[in-house]
Amino acid sequence: MKVILNQDIPNLGEIGDVKEVAPGYARNYLLPKKMVMVYNEKTEALFLKRQAEIQTIKEQKRLSSRTLKERIEAEPLVISMPAGKNGKLYGAVTSHTIAEELLKKNIEVDRKRIEVPDRSIKSVGNYKIVIKLYEKDEAILHCNIEAQASASAEEKKPSEEAGKKRRTRRQRTESEPATPEEQAAAFEAAVNRGQLS
Repeated sequence: MKVILNQDIPNLGEIGDVKEVAPGYARNYLLPKKMVMVYNEKTEALFLKRQAEIQTIKEQKRLSSRTLKERIEAEPLVISMPAGKNGKLYGAVTSHTIAEELLKKNIEVDRKRIEVPDRSIKSVGNYKIVIKLYEKDEAILHCNIEAQASASAEEKKPSEEAGKKRRTRRQRTESEPATPEEQAAAFEAAVNRGQLS
């Protein structure tokens, strides 16, 4: 069935494009959602009147695509991930990870447009990631995957302090006299072992 696209449809085309689609796809999905119109002389004339408007929309998309490309290629993306000594990551960097990291820099990209080598990155290193933009435009994102730093000195402090507290408790109990309850418990334990009669 021949249709004219009323809006941009991923993997099909852009607004104003004339496409051939399966009749069931058109009747059950595209037409009820008003995403397309059946192609005939009337609809063709309607879209010819909107030609200038459609060209303006496409030009705006081209311009925003160029701007986005410049922003993506401006600086490399650095991602810290937990990794072993041999550089193997304990997880993987996927298109979803890249999209989230770009979003932190206020760059919104559909993860389906991000082409990660071998679908996921599993080791530390520098990678080139292709991001598909409008029409045939592509941006090359330089991505540096690095191993996450081990526990910092600040994180180690609480455990060291806990160790000091344990040592001071032991020293205190050896140097100070035991409480009556502790003396009774020690006497009972000695009787049970047969040291006292």
